[in-house]
Formats: sequence, structure tokens, C-alpha cells
Amino acid sequence: MALDSPKLQKLLKDIESGVLQLPDFQREWKWDDQRIRELIATVTLDYPLGVVMTLETGGRKPFRPRTLTGAEAGRSIIPDLLLLDGQQRLTSLFQALHLSQPVRTVDDRNKELERWYYVDITKAVGSSTDRDEAIVSVPKDRVLRSNFARTVHLDLSSRTLECRARHFPLSAVFDSDRVTAWQREFVLMDDANWDLWAQFDQRILHNIRSFQIPMIKLAASTTKDAVCSVFERVNTGGVPLNVFELLTATYAGDHQYEKAHGDYYRLPDAWHDIKKSLATSYPVFGRIEQGIDDGLSRSDFLQAVTLVNTWERKREKLTMAVSCKRRDLLNLPLDDFIRVAPRVASAFEWVGEFLSEQFIVRQTDLPYRTQLVPMAAVRAILSERTDEPDIRDLITRWYWCGVLGEMYGGATESRFTRDVEQLVARATGVSHVIPDTITEAAFLADRLDTLTTRNSAAYKGIYALLVKQGAVDWYHSEGPLTPGTLLQHAVGIRQVFPKQWIARHVPNDNRGNSIVNKTPLSYRASKSLTGSPSAYLQVLARETGTRPEWFDDVVATHVMNPAALHVDDFEGFYADRSSRLVELVNEAMGKRTVFRDESDR
Repeated sequence: MALDSPKLQKLLKDIESGVLQLPDFQREWKWDDQRIRELIATVTLDYPLGVVMTLETGGRKPFRPRTLTGAEAGRSIIPDLLLLDGQQRLTSLFQALHLSQPVRTVDDRNKELERWYYVDITKAVGSSTDRDEAIVSVPKDRVLRSNFARTVHLDLSSRTLECRARHFPLSAVFDSDRVTAWQREFVLMDDANWDLWAQFDQRILHNIRSFQIPMIKLAASTTKDAVCSVFERVNTGGVPLNVFELLTATYAGDHQYEKAHGDYYRLPDAWHDIKKSLATSYPVFGRIEQGIDDGLSRSDFLQAVTLVNTWERKREKLTMAVSCKRRDLLNLPLDDFIRVAPRVASAFEWVGEFLSEQFIVRQTDLPYRTQLVPMAAVRAILSERTDEPDIRDLITRWYWCGVLGEMYGGATESRFTRDVEQLVARATGVSHVIPDTITEAAFLADRLDTLTTRNSAAYKGIYALLVKQGAVDWYHSEGPLTPGTLLQHAVGIRQVFPKQWIARHVPNDNRGNSIVNKTPLSYRASKSLTGSPSAYLQVLARETGTRPEWFDDVVATHVMNPAALHVDDFEGFYADRSSRLVELVNEAMGKRTVFRDESDR
């Protein structure tokens, strides 16, 4: 790392020539008009502007570069430096002080503007405390109007009018010929302007011409992980950089791919096609109309690809580690991504089908999105073997242990690695060790009392298990709920003993919100859940045209005893259903539930 302090004029020339460019992961965003005026005022006062940070390229393209806005002529150049921090400051100064065209900016309402910037000479040579007021911006036609454009306040549409108004065009500041011509006309216009120009030249123009910007230069050998870390730390005012954007710029800068295909690789396009296909077939992965990262994210996909890639690399070289940390994602070669990504995309289709078989079909019903990453990686590694009964049972048990044991609620990267390696080893007979997620998972019986919202994976898990074991809707009672009818009938989690009944008969009892007192029912059925259970069950039986004693069989498919509902026995219902749900959990996890007190068993 080196520290330099080049003059502003040199930096602006380097921007124009393409010697200094942006890495393509830098987002484009504009400073508003007021901030640009304040920035220019800072330069004219020779006040510190802050350090900019660059990365030396060493004559290579570690990332696909792009020129700063307005410097399109330098596109064909391989830059010497990539600007990591300072984009808006340098872009604003480049457009305002170097280009002979208006600056593209926005107002305080984010409305697009094109503005020229001037310095009011009379105000500028006065007190430095008023410098902000001395920097003026005018529209593209250089005429400042008000009163619906009927009143002209300032007309700078010619050099003569500029001189008469004593407003110097800042776009000319580094063009000596334009400055000389402007000065000549200005001083010949009025003898008093000679002294005014001398003060202006010394106090304003000299400061701009001699202005230096401290610059940190990172060596070309700086790792991508370090670049990502540095960028995240210094760009506190912008949107945080993510690995996907860094890889996008890296892959786009891959010279070998571009040479072989005649164009650069567009990672965002590849991900869009994959996500659109997945989300169209399986709503559990998100809704594409809500954004490309709604539900299953690009980071999830990259992690799955990296897990598969590092697992395969480890088979070739035992000292390698299976991992999907940020540095692993950043070091994922384009060739490997192109090779592995289609398999992982296909694996996520299998995951979508698996979730559908577990009756998890909507994104809002998905217990853990993160758990899908190692599952997809395992499918991509084992391929069709995951459909073998024993391996399918292993993966299903692992999945439900992860959900009901709430194993994916914290840091997940290390668990990703263990799950992939241990599931693959167990499935292929390399090891007889049961995966840690299965052995470590535990469900405390009294956890049922605290499962009250969708914020809990176990809450969503029990909801899905109730559907999976054969629950029949209490209005659309022709047969058990299916993945299709969950969507068709807007099935959601409804309270068995309604909220109003709980408030009236067992006030302040939080168990009313527990998953024990909730069950999957259609929106239409929920409209009849008013009053007491004993009353609304009769209503539902009539609405479905079912004899009451037969309707009890429908109610019982929800793992509850109808008899307790007919006498509105909340305590009896709650105790009985709790024990039944514990058995449902035990069956899914393939292990007994842990009780707080063994005497409660």
C-alpha cells in the first residue's frame, strides 16, 4: 500500500484518458446539485476533501473496468488504477471542472437535472464563510428563471453575459486558452475588473489548480477478499458491496472467456435465467416480480456452487477444504462456475420438488432458506442417488431435524460444510457416522408453548407436518390438503379456539397463540371460526353437508380430539394435542423429544 497526493488536474486528465477507471462492481449513483456546489466550494477554499482509494492493476484486468461518467473516450484503455473509494467526488469534479458539457445530477427530490457550474467572482473574493453562496449552478441553457420561466434572474448564455454578470464558468478552469480569452474580455469591459481579477486568480483559481487529493494505492497483488473488505469499510455512504457484484466484475474481466466467446460473461443474466425458472416452477423460491433476490438469493446459489466445487477439489487434493466462505466464493474460477452451475440449478429444482412433498410450497412457509444450500449441494454431488429410498430417508430425517431442532438459526457456513461432507459420506457408505445435525438436534416438549409466530422455523415445520400427515380442510373437505390446494384455497394458520373466545374464557393465557391451538385451514373455513368450537363445528358440518359424527373424522385429521372441542374444554384440548404434536415431531426427527422434567412424560 502506498500513499500519494496527486494534483486534482492530473487526476481529471487520468479520468479522461482512461488511466483511472472504476471496477464494474461500483454502482452508479449521482450526488445532488447542492452537494456538488458544496464540493466545489471546498476545493476553491483548499480545504481537505478526504482520501480516495485506488487499486493498481499491474497492466491486467482483475475486474471488468468502466470509465467514470463522462469519460467514455477512455473505454478502450486498460487502466493503471481502479477507483475503489471517491467515485462521486471525482465524478462530480470531473464533470463540473473538466468537461465542456453540463453535469448530470439530481435535485433534492431526485429529479434529473443538467447543470453548469459558475463562481460568482464578487462573492468569492469576499469572506470565505460565504463561499457556498458564491458557487452557482444554472440550467443547460445557462439561463436561471423563476415564475414558471417567465422571469429571468441570470443569463449566462454567452461569454459577454458571463463577464457582465461577473460569473466565471468553472468548466474552463483547467483550459488555459479559455481562461485567457475570458480574462481578456472581462478586464477590457471595466477597468475596475483588473484588480478584481487579480484577487480572483490568486484566491480562487490558484487554489483549484494547485489542489491535491490524498490517494491510497493498493498493490495489484491485493486479494479480492481484501478488496471486498476494504470497499465495504470505506464506502459507508453507499450500498454495501456483496460478493455477487464482485464476482460479476471478475467474470466480466476474464480475458480468456472473452477471447473464446467474443463477448464477456454476464453473471447477472445467468442468475436471472436460473432464478426465473426456479421461481416459476416453485413459488417457495420467491416471486420474481418482487425482485431477483426475493426468496432464494444469488448468494445462496453461489454458496451451493462453491460447496460442490470445493468438495470436488478436495477429492483431487486431500489438503483442500470443503467451504463456502466469502474468500472461497471470490476465488471461484469462471470455468468452474460454468461447469457446476447447471448441476446446482437442476439440484435446486429437486429441492423444490422435495419441499413440495413436505407440503412447503410458499416462501412464507419455508422454515429455513439457508438449509436449502447444503441440500442442493448434496443433490448436485450425489445426483440420482438421492432418490434411492435409504438416502431419501436420510435426507428427509436430516431436513426435519434441522427444522424442528432449529439448527439453522445462527451462523451456518460451518454447518453447511459438515452437513455436505457427512451426508455424502453416510449416503455413499464411506462413513457410518450420523450427521451432526441429526445427532445434535433436540426438541424440548415445552417449546410448543412458545411457538407462537412464523418467526420460528419449528412453528412453520409443525404447520407443514400437520398438512403432510393428511389434514383435511374444514370447508373444502373432499380430501386431504395438497400442495395445489394450499395455494388454491389460501390455506393459513388459524386458531382452533378463536382469539375472542380465549380473551373471554382464559384471559392472559399466552397458550392461545401457541401452535398447539393453531391448525392449517382455508380462508373460507376461517370465516366460520367464530364463537366457541362447539358452536362453529356445527356450522361447518352444515356448510359442508356432512353429518356431525362424520365431520368429527375430518376434525381428527388435524391431530386433535374432537370431543374436547364439543365441550369447549381448552385445558383438555391443549394437553391432548400437545402430546399428539410431540409424537408427530418424534416421528419426523426419528428420535424422542426431550422433556424438561422426566416426570412430565
